Amino acid sequence: MKPLKLFGLALGATLALSTAALADDLTIAVAGPMTGTESAFGRQMKNGAEMAVADINAAGGVLGKKLALDTEDDACDPKQARSVAEKIAGQGIPFVAGHYCSSSSIPASEAYADGNVLQITPASTNPTFTERKLWNVARVCGRDDQQGAVAAAYIAKNFKGKNIAILNDKTTYGKGLADETKKALNKAGVTEKLYESYNKGDKDFNAIVSRLKRENIDLVYVGGYHQEAGLILRQMRDQGLKTILMAGDAMADKEYASITGPAGEGTLFTFGPDPRKKPTAASIVDKFKAKNIDPEGYTLYTYAAMQVWSQAAKKAGTADAKKVMDTIKAGSWDTVIGKLQYDSKGDIKQLDYVVYKWDASGNYAEINPKGS
Repeated sequence: MKPLKLFGLALGATLALSTAALADDLTIAVAGPMTGTESAFGRQMKNGAEMAVADINAAGGVLGKKLALDTEDDACDPKQARSVAEKIAGQGIPFVAGHYCSSSSIPASEAYADGNVLQITPASTNPTFTERKLWNVARVCGRDDQQGAVAAAYIAKNFKGKNIAILNDKTTYGKGLADETKKALNKAGVTEKLYESYNKGDKDFNAIVSRLKRENIDLVYVGGYHQEAGLILRQMRDQGLKTILMAGDAMADKEYASITGPAGEGTLFTFGPDPRKKPTAASIVDKFKAKNIDPEGYTLYTYAAMQVWSQAAKKAGTADAKKVMDTIKAGSWDTVIGKLQYDSKGDIKQLDYVVYKWDASGNYAEINPKGS
């Protein structure tokens, strides 16, 4: 037999083995805004998912197989999210960590349910996500009715007798969070002086800022994302307002500080207790830092979503989505953000929101760790 023919046979055998190895991988997915205005959070999710998959594989994989990660971009667009979900379901992928925006997670979850895909969102906080009795949905974050209550309690205590305004960006997340905060504020005996909306993607907020100025607003609560909140803050300062801006968990990325500069000092927002400071996350945080990555925001939440699924799949002895979900709801799971347990809806039982404050250096820190 000629050497060239031998070489060809050897190459073919190698390629066949490689293809077989790939076929033996178990593919899972992460889906979120890899592009668009919320891409900072898509980057957090991707970083968390990639590190989790690498660590799980280094520990032997799942069910005797190595994990392969499929990364999908929804750009926080509901229609694109639905298309992504249909694609993931069509590929027979049993699990997705996603999405980021509630307006993406909710429509995507229906396609996942139809396609037998288990969905754990690291970040979607709108209560509707887990209130529709879908079998396949869970989250490792809290809910807007929880963080709205914490924001309202903080405002009622620290801004008693002050003029309060509430803004929202009309999105599922933003309006939902603003409404939950308003509801809790009103229940606490505080009536906002102004309730206004704007469109996500707006750049000019001078008309709204002028109203805030006329009404002598002391604190404005923004139900929306960090891009618009940063512009609102800057335009308030441009008009000479010292009004405090407060918002929700969509502020947990340093991109906010890059928008506001030092003017962002004093901005408040609600988020879960900083997972970077938990003993359960210490070794993983060090790994991220070694790669020059700050695992802020939802990075570790995405890592935790991967941990919950992988541990449950191992315990169930299968990747079948329904069996794994039954296992998740029946057990407790050790993750980088702590031990997690689930209720029948797919909500976690452990998370308490706290209030954070941005400083002039572009960093944020908890200011009421005990919810005070």
